[in-house]
Amino acid sequence: MHVLLTGFEPFDGESVNPSWEAARALEGWRCEFAPQEPAAVVHARRIPCAFGAALDALDAAIDEVRPALVLCIGQAGGRSEITPERVAINIDDGRICDNAGRQPIDQPVIEGAPAAYFSSLPIKAMVRALRDAGVPASVSNSAGTFVCNHLFFGLMHRIATRPVAVGMRGGFIHIPLLPQQAARLPGALPSLALDAATQGLRIAVGTALQVSGDLRESGGALH
Repeated sequence: MHVLLTGFEPFDGESVNPSWEAARALEGWRCEFAPQEPAAVVHARRIPCAFGAALDALDAAIDEVRPALVLCIGQAGGRSEITPERVAINIDDGRICDNAGRQPIDQPVIEGAPAAYFSSLPIKAMVRALRDAGVPASVSNSAGTFVCNHLFFGLMHRIATRPVAVGMRGGFIHIPLLPQQAARLPGALPSLALDAATQGLRIAVGTALQVSGDLRESGGALH
């Protein structure tokens, strides 16, 4: 079995992106999720932080790896926890330009596609497993409207519509800034060490491979 982990290149003037640093740390990792099953092998791929090009890179990675599970990882400045995303929406609305200089406003990710897709990951079980391991985590109900959501929606649309993706499960996880990023920014933004982020992704992958349904417990938010 193969698992695809994607992380983004740096953007918005940064020299590093924690999503790629954590994803690539797991390249080649063999997840022994069930004693009677062969190990699931992780393949990490770097995704451009650019509308359109991100989906092209995702397609190439899926065609190459033929994964049973896809976890796309992104950076979320200002968040203090690892946050599996619940829903992707069919809208591109850039607060800033992407790395190709594009800034779509109120444009669909995919013309004619549904308004939204839910993750097929067991997001609440993942959050519980992360918290039980001492890693801060919570469910997120918004992946934003930048390239992270663009990639998340594109992934779920492919899972829903393409024969190559039959049986594939997938979703999106945001992780906080690295400490060296937060230290350069005003306002004492929260951060998470790379070792903790990487360990969190191991837990997330293992949980997703073992859990087909999800926990029925609160993951809602007031705002």
